[in-house]
Amino acid sequence: MRDLSFARVLVVEPVSSGNALVTAARDLGLQVVVASYDADDRTLPDEIRALAHAVLVVDTNDQAALEQAVLDMHRDAPFSAVLAGCDFHVPATARLAAALGLTGLRPETVEEVRDKVLMRARSAEAGLRTPRFAQVTSLTELEQAAEHVGYPCVIKPVGSSGSIHVSRANEWAELRAAFDRLSADQSLDLGRPLEHRVIVEEYIAGPEFSADGYVAEGRTTVVALTRKLLGPEPAFVEIGHLTPADESVEVTAQIEKYVRAVVDAVHLTVGAFHCELRMTPDGPVLIEIAARLPGDRIVDLVHLATGVSLPKAMIAAHLGWTLEDVGAIGVPQAKNAGIRFYLADGHHAYRRLNGWDDLLALPEVLETKLTIAAGEPIPEPGDFRSRIGHVIFTADSFQEATDIWQAVGRAVTVE
Repeated sequence: MRDLSFARVLVVEPVSSGNALVTAARDLGLQVVVASYDADDRTLPDEIRALAHAVLVVDTNDQAALEQAVLDMHRDAPFSAVLAGCDFHVPATARLAAALGLTGLRPETVEEVRDKVLMRARSAEAGLRTPRFAQVTSLTELEQAAEHVGYPCVIKPVGSSGSIHVSRANEWAELRAAFDRLSADQSLDLGRPLEHRVIVEEYIAGPEFSADGYVAEGRTTVVALTRKLLGPEPAFVEIGHLTPADESVEVTAQIEKYVRAVVDAVHLTVGAFHCELRMTPDGPVLIEIAARLPGDRIVDLVHLATGVSLPKAMIAAHLGWTLEDVGAIGVPQAKNAGIRFYLADGHHAYRRLNGWDDLLALPEVLETKLTIAAGEPIPEPGDFRSRIGHVIFTADSFQEATDIWQAVGRAVTVE
């Protein structure tokens, strides 16, 4: 591995797996600067603040202010790369990279990896199978979209993430109710109001996967295919992931070919990607793609099962280095890895989790963590915010991983 201490990287508003970027950069000996609003729901965790060589406090939702602050800092000590720490700041980071003359996504096409309408349109124009869809900004357009798409359908915000306000509708009353709930939501996410422009799309039946990898030097590499496990519809809350998915060589190759075509269609030219899709009898169908690391600790599952560090791979791609340069390829620690998320079964709070303390005694369990403590309010069910904790485990096969996922689910009850 080469000496990397001369390189200086900026991570903009790290959240979830974006925090892994900061950790990986520091592990590599890079000089790490974090740009963050550092207040409200953008407050930096103490452990990330401690890892950063410097914290640039700026409103990261204000492109002009962000760009000026970064340019001022860059003049004194140039950056080697700028990296998006979350979905919302992928466009801002692309524009920053262009302003600094650094490697990044093209500003003129970067919205294609954020705006689900553009994402669908570009994929369809490339001849890829995508759901029927329509953009909606009014009740009249909602009625027209329902006629075009048909039932069952799925409604979702165009630029949100984390399954927020994603809902299946089997009839007009359900679709109208979901649209009304979304339109009435005035809450902020990372300082941004929820966009009330939505997409209504065809419901695609079939098992769901994520394909995670990176683009470097014009080549798209899928590192791992993960099987996604969802809670009950009409919501689409992810309650588990198993890596790698147990698919045939033929199916895996078909998915990887499709993903590479999606990457090309949305002009995702460098860095990490997280592509969600469903497999149908006619082949894979895109759910969405993001120009970022996967969340939900999939980064850790991939590392455990393949030995590849996706955060280091993303850093290498933006610096123009190889994975070997940054030591991103290691020895797998297990054949399979998984995560189970726990829901509170409609409770608004809980007193205790029976069986929770016993999980760490299981030899296959590596980590348990509560995100909502006993007595704390639990958000309404429907997206990732209603999950109260998780357990990470390893296994010797996909079937064993599935069995463990089910077993650790049965072992915990909410009181």
